[in-house]
Amino acid sequence: MPDNLSAARREILKAGFAVAAAAFLPRPAQAQAPSQAHAPLLTRPVPSTGVRLPIVGIGTNRFRSGDPAYVARLRDTLAAFARLGGKVIDTAPAYGDSERVIGAILGQTGLREQLFLATKLDRDNVADGRRRLADSFAALATRRLDLVQLHSLRGAGTLLPLLRERQAAGEIGHIGVTTSSSGQYTELEAIMRRERLDFIQVDYAVGNRGAADRLLPLAAERGMAVLVNLPFGRGAQFRAVGGRPLPDWAAEIDCSSWAQVFLKYVLSHPAVTCAIPGSTQVAHVEDNLGAARGRLPDAATRQTIARYFDSIADS
Repeated sequence: MPDNLSAARREILKAGFAVAAAAFLPRPAQAQAPSQAHAPLLTRPVPSTGVRLPIVGIGTNRFRSGDPAYVARLRDTLAAFARLGGKVIDTAPAYGDSERVIGAILGQTGLREQLFLATKLDRDNVADGRRRLADSFAALATRRLDLVQLHSLRGAGTLLPLLRERQAAGEIGHIGVTTSSSGQYTELEAIMRRERLDFIQVDYAVGNRGAADRLLPLAAERGMAVLVNLPFGRGAQFRAVGGRPLPDWAAEIDCSSWAQVFLKYVLSHPAVTCAIPGSTQVAHVEDNLGAARGRLPDAATRQTIARYFDSIADS
């Protein structure tokens, strides 16, 4: 069940290992040092609770039931994610049967207590919200959800009291809202100014920097953690770099792949708590988590990355 991002990554490899693999796979001059490759993942705290989270998590929009080999691959992916120190798993009832698949995997592997489990609520009225939330608890086979978010701001005017009620009861650790569309930024900003939230989730990438104008500074001002979705721009950034080798400056921020460059750009924004790239393969999880180790770009390097990407995106 390939997604656009995975397909774009494969195209880099298909372009010919002599050229394209050099752009995606670690190269000797740029690979992370052995000691760094096994170093603990960098973490950041959730401002409202102090809970520390590794700065790279995993999105699970493509975690769906299917043939046994595919489900086994998903199980291996989550097992590798946890083994390497990953914690934040983001899902939603709108992602097909992702919650049920994840719940089954966590039950089989015994990994639930190692992870920070986040899902979403996508209803408008309280009665429907209660039923939807109960379904999520059941599908994920857990008595506690670490984070529940209002999906694409749906129910922001009606369901936050329900989430706070369940949070006060200890059944939900954190609450928040999400968007993946710039068309909702004005509404999200208004919600952030009037509500007390633990998290926001927003789309942000080197090729999609709009959230940095107002939303990310506001999150820092209001003490809200930030999850970043679509850090690869729905695969567009991999297509843009194509078979290009990594620039020399990538080694200066301990990057051995384009995925790590893209993620480290996002993660170097001080308001960002954790990026959640979608992954269904062990190799991608290993690569992505590499961005949570080593040096992050400083302000000057962030500008270099943005200018470089803009130059190739426009070519």
